[in-house]
Amino acid sequence: MTNSHFNDSYARGLKYLEMVQSFALEPRMVDVMENLRDRAVICNWIGKYISVVNAYLNTYLEACHECFYPEQRRHIQIFAAPLAQSLGIDGLCNIWMVPVTILIDVGRVAPEDWFGLVAHEYTHAHIGNAGHNEQFAEVLSHLCLGLGFPTPLLEMGMQKNLQSWPYCRSMTDSLAFWRGETFTKYVSS
Repeated sequence: MTNSHFNDSYARGLKYLEMVQSFALEPRMVDVMENLRDRAVICNWIGKYISVVNAYLNTYLEACHECFYPEQRRHIQIFAAPLAQSLGIDGLCNIWMVPVTILIDVGRVAPEDWFGLVAHEYTHAHIGNAGHNEQFAEVLSHLCLGLGFPTPLLEMGMQKNLQSWPYCRSMTDSLAFWRGETFTKYVSS
């Protein structure tokens, strides 16, 4: 690979990160720039492959939309983004943006669970609320039925249960995906 190609990919990756930072509640919520060891590798990888990852996420977003009549669908956009490790979250939904914006840290959960994470964040986007209340439970249950996920158990203490529904397996090294170490395994299968 030529240095010019690397520089172009790096610049595209850096521009992408700046863009998704503008969609977060606070720009520092999207962060790999503090990671001096991997920053160049991550930005280069994002510059090369982020459109493929976002295509997967958009397919899942469209499947969620299909669970509702067109007039019930909100204008929602979705992007993969490496969320700051200190947040300890897999995804977020900025309901204050127009359009509503979902950011998914695809490195934090197993690729097979991305769809469930999108459905969870889509529920927040659809109701326009960050909480895990009864309305959230109803819409998430509707989505789970439509998408083939197990429906959440609605009982005492359901808010705690709903915070991580559908269940997603955590990855041990969330930056491994963003460094390109696990991506090819997923797209080649």
